[in-house]
Amino acid sequence: MNFLLKEQLINIAKEKIPKNDPSHDINHTLRVLAISEKIATAENADFDIIVPSALFHDVISYPKNHHKRLHSSKESAEFAKRILKNIESFPKDKIEKVYESINLCSFTKGLKPNFLEGKILQDADSIEATGAVSIMRTFSSAGIMNKTFYDVLDPFCKKREPNDNKYALDLFFTRLLVVQSRLHTKSAKNIVKKRVSFLKVFLKELKAELLENI
Repeated sequence: MNFLLKEQLINIAKEKIPKNDPSHDINHTLRVLAISEKIATAENADFDIIVPSALFHDVISYPKNHHKRLHSSKESAEFAKRILKNIESFPKDKIEKVYESINLCSFTKGLKPNFLEGKILQDADSIEATGAVSIMRTFSSAGIMNKTFYDVLDPFCKKREPNDNKYALDLFFTRLLVVQSRLHTKSAKNIVKKRVSFLKVFLKELKAELLENI
């Protein structure tokens, strides 16, 4: 992808992505783009598909407790298609792959892309849900959705099913520690190892601190 086209797409993303949710803002998008490009380089993927897919994958992002939460990826994909159709220099034969990459990206829906660029976008977005940044994103979203940090009686879900709609910490057990097993590419699996290890260190330290207060 040429530099001018990429800059044009980045500027559109900066303008259109909402600024009211730090966990799904332009900085999240640019991190996903960077991860996607890193994987795409290793896997020899098509950057004309990777770049707009990453930039527009969260341009529409409803809160996880919103009744339209499952519509986010489809609406984002439709937005990307409209934008790319109106950019003369973008190859029109690649728009459908961008649409499919975004539409299939959602972790919650559990869909599995059957082409490389779709797998890479899903991997990159999943990697962003691990490591130090994912902890900040988790508790930022918790504040927006008025979640409690953790269940005081059973913070680590030892005797109950995780409920990430109610407790922020439960998202570790429903998503953050789970994504590693759902990655597609070898490159993504290599990247995520260190991040998951850090999550486990965080949980160990949190457990120790909570025990001090008993």
